[in-house]
Amino acid sequence: MNWMEIISALALVMFIIVLLPATRNMMKNSARGTSADWMGFVIPVVVVFLFIMFLVKLV
Repeated sequence: MNWMEIISALALVMFIIVLLPATRNMMKNSARGTSADWMGFVIPVVVVFLFIMFLVKLV
């Protein structure tokens, strides 16, 4: 391992250590989605997936 890989690994560990407590707090105190909220997420994802599959079939 060279010095750049070691520094990158240390930076990754530091990001995890710093961001993990904040992430836990956000997950614990976040608002819960209703079924309408989830449908507002699922429908566009399905439309994009179907569009990509359509484009793949055209090739």
